[in-house]
Amino acid sequence: MSDYAHPEVLVDTDWVEQHKKDANVRIAEVDYDPAANYAEGHIPGSVLIDWRKDINDPVARDIVSKEALTALLRTAGINDGTTIVLYGDYNNWFASFAFWVFAYYRIPNVKLMNGGRKKWIAEDRPLTKEIPSYPAGRITIGNPNEHLRAYLDDVRAELAHVRAGKTALVDVRGPKEFSGEITAPPEYPTEHAQRGGHIPGAKNIPWASAIRDDGTFKPREELEAIYGGQGVRAGTPTITYCRIGERSSVTWFVLTYLLGREKVRNYDGSWTEWGNLVRTPIEKP
Repeated sequence: MSDYAHPEVLVDTDWVEQHKKDANVRIAEVDYDPAANYAEGHIPGSVLIDWRKDINDPVARDIVSKEALTALLRTAGINDGTTIVLYGDYNNWFASFAFWVFAYYRIPNVKLMNGGRKKWIAEDRPLTKEIPSYPAGRITIGNPNEHLRAYLDDVRAELAHVRAGKTALVDVRGPKEFSGEITAPPEYPTEHAQRGGHIPGAKNIPWASAIRDDGTFKPREELEAIYGGQGVRAGTPTITYCRIGERSSVTWFVLTYLLGREKVRNYDGSWTEWGNLVRTPIEKP
């Protein structure tokens, strides 16, 4: 991992095993389906972050508010200075989304466990069903860093630059979603958008292109070839998107921290917003 641009944001399963009882380390499992994962066994001492309930606003189509996130982290016993290690299901889809949200709110000392839940279990490391309890924390969260987030109007405004090759727009969904052959990913077959296709000018580089079979990230040299070969190069402003913003967070993480790219934004509105709007342009074969 030392070859990555910012290797300090990744820890391996050995590191987590050695530090899971450290008072200044808080491990958090971020799941789409906690009943099938966290409840059935998690890293000892790890707290649960439910992607739907904890990282998203319960009413608005938006990420969690600063106030709600502060309350969540304090309940988990997290203080200023605590190292937060995130991991989860679906090859860290939702852990990466949480990482992006934490970065958006300028929370320091956040790391991702390389390989996620999949690798931990494959290595037959310990799991528990015990729910930990910690004294209330005293973390203070900063104001949002809007340079990390793209909104609908931002993407609309960049379409001319995308066509001119001055901005890279990366659709990280699978090829069948990108082409419009299907309108929902295989993992969520009932969660459709009104239209299939992709945002005009987008490059299709599936999030899984960056992942090895064991769930860990590919070496930097391979990642450079994957993204650079599609024109997503250093110095080019980049926007990533998927369907709801979680898979695109994986690619945002790869580009920002593993390859050291600047000016990378995640469009978390993604295809559920763009593909459902009246008179919003799309491309499909």
